[in-house]
Amino acid sequence: MRIEKKVAVVDDDVEMGRVVKDLLSDEGYAVSQFTSAADALVAFKKEKPQVLITDHKMKDIDGLMFLKKVQSDYPEITSLMMTAFGSIDTAIAAMKAGAFHYIVKPFKNDELVLFVKRAFENVDLKQENTSLKQQINKSFSLENIVGKSSAIASVFELVKLVSAASANVLILGESGTGKELIARAIHNSSPRSNKSFVAVNCTAIPENLLESEMFGHVRGAFTGAIADKKGLFEEAHGGTLFLDEIGDLSLPLQAKLLRVLQDQQIRPVGSSQSKQVDVRIIAATHRDLKIMAKDGKFREDLFYRLNVIPIQVPPLRERMEDVPLLVETFITKFSARNNSKVKSISPEAMALLMAHPWPGNVRELENVIERAMVLSRGESIEKTVVLDSALQEAKQNIEQLHSDTPTLEKLEERYIKMTLAKTNYKKDETAKILGISRRTLYRKERAYGMISGETPEPQDETDETSK
Repeated sequence: MRIEKKVAVVDDDVEMGRVVKDLLSDEGYAVSQFTSAADALVAFKKEKPQVLITDHKMKDIDGLMFLKKVQSDYPEITSLMMTAFGSIDTAIAAMKAGAFHYIVKPFKNDELVLFVKRAFENVDLKQENTSLKQQINKSFSLENIVGKSSAIASVFELVKLVSAASANVLILGESGTGKELIARAIHNSSPRSNKSFVAVNCTAIPENLLESEMFGHVRGAFTGAIADKKGLFEEAHGGTLFLDEIGDLSLPLQAKLLRVLQDQQIRPVGSSQSKQVDVRIIAATHRDLKIMAKDGKFREDLFYRLNVIPIQVPPLRERMEDVPLLVETFITKFSARNNSKVKSISPEAMALLMAHPWPGNVRELENVIERAMVLSRGESIEKTVVLDSALQEAKQNIEQLHSDTPTLEKLEERYIKMTLAKTNYKKDETAKILGISRRTLYRKERAYGMISGETPEPQDETDETSK
């Protein structure tokens, strides 16, 4: 389908405006003519042109003021300014006001046509950039989860696959990795998204109250139960119940939860009647439930009920290439929330962040960036602002390479870590700098505990010299 190319001509000289309109109409453009800036602004509220041609000197409003207003309200419009005063000062003022170019009266017809053609090329470029940014944002984020590493990308794909189902999900990962964000993403992408998402931290509620909170109670069930109360299962009916830190649930409550999962029924505390519930369970834990089950601390049958679809969320240290993207996201977030003037981070400060092991994962990084933005005086986060006790290990990692006498193996480990940080965790580039194959780099990362043993091995040729 051919997209109509719309041009608005604003000039209080009616004859001049008609000349421009006729010329561009003959070239196939859809041209609207206005004799005042006020009329044009009213019309733009209903239908915007892609290109605006405005006169510099007009009776009702100065052309530069009109141009600034248009660029402020409609930045997607590409503007050209006509002027009978072809001075350098006028040209500079027009460009500062947002003009794509300026045209000096009297102009040659082919000159005007050429400028309009270039203006539409600029319109296309703006649209392509906007589309590209949207695609990048879509590719690198899921709900409020941000990342472009292969580790987090596989999580994104798994979330998309499991969202449409009703099977129980078990999210595994260290504290601060964003397990609840994953759970919310699953719910919001599922057919249950129009129903409630109810989150409960199993460690935050006293054990003697947890059963009542989850299943509800009837009046008189215990001291203080002055009225019937719905439990979290009922509140989540038709939706999703997120049980965070499920590994901390007591064995008696594990047994009751198992019965609910089997029968899809709950029994409020103090009641003899059961209630039917339709709830999808998403559980999360930082503990190893398999080991807990072997040790008798977690019911094995409940584990298998919950572990229908396991999702392993990688720690931040295993997806360090996501740090710059996360930092950019947090700067944007806290700039708006705290009315901060900080817009960027210095390379030295970023290098420090890349050298830190992040035991607190994404949550720790978020806190460091928020604190740094509050303490920063300029528009950029500097190294001195983030270099505090929270990042001393990062400082030591950098300094120890030169300050002690490590073993050859330890020196290799440090050098690999520093090279990874230097290349922004681009594995192919790192392997090239180190003079080894991608597969050899993988084996060394695994040997030094930089990645988990479950990370898939790359399929490239083995470097014979590294054997």
